[in-house]
Amino acid sequence: MADMVMLKELASRIRQDILSSSTEAGSGHPTSSLSAVELMAALLFGGFFRYDPREPKHPNNDRLIFSKGHASPLFYALWAAAGEVSEEELLTYRRFGSPLEGHPTTAFRFTEAATGSLGQGLSIGVGMALNGKRLDHLPYRTFVLLGDSEMTEGSQWEAIQLAAHYGLDNLVGIIDVNRLGQRGETMYGHDIRAYAKRVAAFGWEAIPVEDGHDFEQVLSAYARATSVTGRPVMIVARTIKGKGVPMLEDKNGWHGIPLSREQSDQAMQALGAGAAAKRIIGRMEKPENLRPEQTAPSEPGSPAYDRGSTVATRDAYGKALKRLAPAYPNLVVLDAEVSNSTRAEYFKEAHPERFLEMYIAEQNMVGAATGLAARGKLPFVSTFAAFLMRACDQIRMARYSDANIKLCGSHAGVSIGEDGLSQMGLEDLAFFRAVPDCAVLYPSDAVSTERLVEEAARRVGMVYLRTTRGKTPVIYDSTERFPLGGSKTLRQSEQDRATLVAAGITLHEALAAADDLLKEGIRLRVIDLYSVKPIDSDTLARAAEETGIVVTVEDHYAQGGLGEAVMAVLSGKDCRVHALAVRKRPRSGKPEELLVLEGIDRKGITETVRALLG
Repeated sequence: MADMVMLKELASRIRQDILSSSTEAGSGHPTSSLSAVELMAALLFGGFFRYDPREPKHPNNDRLIFSKGHASPLFYALWAAAGEVSEEELLTYRRFGSPLEGHPTTAFRFTEAATGSLGQGLSIGVGMALNGKRLDHLPYRTFVLLGDSEMTEGSQWEAIQLAAHYGLDNLVGIIDVNRLGQRGETMYGHDIRAYAKRVAAFGWEAIPVEDGHDFEQVLSAYARATSVTGRPVMIVARTIKGKGVPMLEDKNGWHGIPLSREQSDQAMQALGAGAAAKRIIGRMEKPENLRPEQTAPSEPGSPAYDRGSTVATRDAYGKALKRLAPAYPNLVVLDAEVSNSTRAEYFKEAHPERFLEMYIAEQNMVGAATGLAARGKLPFVSTFAAFLMRACDQIRMARYSDANIKLCGSHAGVSIGEDGLSQMGLEDLAFFRAVPDCAVLYPSDAVSTERLVEEAARRVGMVYLRTTRGKTPVIYDSTERFPLGGSKTLRQSEQDRATLVAAGITLHEALAAADDLLKEGIRLRVIDLYSVKPIDSDTLARAAEETGIVVTVEDHYAQGGLGEAVMAVLSGKDCRVHALAVRKRPRSGKPEELLVLEGIDRKGITETVRALLG
């Protein structure tokens, strides 16, 4: 039986820490934090949360995610109540260099994933719960604190639907229904039944709590939640924004506004500042010392392709995943119901226990991959390049979580043909180039694809791989290596009058154009820029210096793509750079017709080079 006196004293201390840290910072969201104090204190210190603070990465620790990341004063105050954050450290909240950032990041040792962009925490929790139930087979639970405002995000319902589909009874969501959002009342106000009915309709066990500040009600809800089997659980608790500070309680206009020092002092006195509760340390239950079974890695073998044969790079992607599976026992594959197109199905057929069908819900897929990565898995995520763009915000936040995830966008560019513009990934290079420390790889044949999948698996950090729908000739020997930041010079002579830089489908057009112009006595250098980021600056600079003209060719919009990456490297160099890219509105047609339309086919390249040479 939980010690009610202790919990109430801890709640008072937590509220004091929320006020002191946000007032000292002069910013933050104290009212959003105050509403969930009892919900979180009961969870962590009421006997339901099993966690060893000495080993935050223990595989059987329960997990806690603050999807409403703006309630960070509460998050840090909880760990202070656990004796893991000092009063002095709390007062560094939001200060430059402090791990206690405005919204939780992995700079703070107890943060599971960076949050604060609303609507993402539940997806991350889904990934962690999937890991425990389907991969590691451990009994830990994942708890996610949600704000009522963020329940309008579509990604929440993607996560809710998938969690029910997989029967994740190790996942517990807690909606803090405090009625007030940033600018006023939320969609359903204090109507907790509205949330409960909607969640239950998706197959969750919904547990309404009429008073989220009554420890007896809250503890009873957790007891029920942790006994449910076969389905995920959502606790829907009615709370008061600003609870514990009368001047703030249920008052609009205080979102994201801290108290002044004078106001804070008055509130602190009312909360019993200086009382014995200040010295109480909450204790969490320890997890069972269970760890997943370890599988020893084995040699993956090598790719085997005949030069001159034609193979789609998307086919090679699927084959590479299947081949690498023994070498990376923690490798898992997620796909958005297009695995027969991305070719992730090759892995699924060989290792169904390590394949997760995420259905057509790309935002949740990326969020779940972030959760899986946080639990030590190596997720490869695949769908059409165009559809990955739905998950831009999740990808951005995954990077801030230091998530070791790999993303593959297939069916890139106008070269997919008749399916038309809605299916053509033409913005993906620009986006992924802008993601900090994300490697961007664009193979041109089966061998380079397989080797770059190897590089992606080996690299710690985010990687984006772009694959093509149609078949392309195998131009490399299977023993060839493709290190990150490299390139391949495929045509070169001392008489080169210009350099063609391309990747993927347009590399083959560039090679054909170089062969055509050679018949006219015009020699061209041809560079396969398979690593768009990091980029091979030295090779590009040398080519620019030796040939004086550089022409880039890409099946991507001109803005932000391969051409601009090359221009950035050659800025200030004494050379001319011309970018061939997709500049016209795409349409349905045969791949070769569309390459001609955009001027990125062999004929368009030869005409451009002739014009530049005068």
